[in-house]
Amino acid sequence: MSKLYIDIGGTYLRSELLEKGKVHKEKILSHRVSLNEYLEKRLKRYPDITLIGISFAGQVDHGKILSAPNITVEKADIKRYIEKKYGVVLKIDNDLNCALLAEKQHTEEKNMALLYIGTGMGSAVLEQGNVVRGERNLAYEIGHVPFKKAPFKCGCGKDNCLELFSSGSGLEKWYAYYGLPPMTIEELKCSGDKHAKKIYKNFLEGILRASATIVTLSNPKVLILGGGIIISNPFLKEKVEKKIRKYALSSNLEGLDIALSQFKNASMEGAKLL
Repeated sequence: MSKLYIDIGGTYLRSELLEKGKVHKEKILSHRVSLNEYLEKRLKRYPDITLIGISFAGQVDHGKILSAPNITVEKADIKRYIEKKYGVVLKIDNDLNCALLAEKQHTEEKNMALLYIGTGMGSAVLEQGNVVRGERNLAYEIGHVPFKKAPFKCGCGKDNCLELFSSGSGLEKWYAYYGLPPMTIEELKCSGDKHAKKIYKNFLEGILRASATIVTLSNPKVLILGGGIIISNPFLKEKVEKKIRKYALSSNLEGLDIALSQFKNASMEGAKLL
């Protein structure tokens, strides 16, 4: 019996097929693939697959995909469709909730929050050992909290989201808007260009406001920072530690630990725990 685990991020679809003690890995650009088509091809090629676990960078409500900004999805109720047609078990959740499940395995803390910044910005919260989900599994969509008005729109349709200022996709829009070449965060920080300085200032402030909002609302014992941009630029953790007090409720900062994620891909590991 084989198991298929998939992590659909803002840029890539990564999969791991566990078959007869071997692991087959694959990585492709997510915007070039249809999720339904990908799953059906895999299931036809490996008919002994019995379980599929999916970490999905989008809104997911009890197996039904509500938003799919980075990949084509023909059947929104993907869980019901695949399970009924192929007789397998399919489990799917938001990528940050999956990451939280993975992080949870490596700590005894029962009150914890994540802030991940990569292609997008996302968060998840553990309260008394349980993932905070909300009515439709949409709790803590921190990337879409209002921040400042931008001259372009977020994938959600608004023009004032934190994600527009403090994420990989947001930075790409600002570079294009000002006619700047793509830059690393380090290059952006050190640039003498006036527009680059403004972009970096807003980028950093957005991270601080996102961190402070999560801490103020959820009162965690640990705030874990992760995602490609954070992991590649660990100095951002130090910035948060030094400046979060300006934005967060001071009483919620007492005893708070801020840490970097130790996972290379927490969302994939979480997909295996669904």
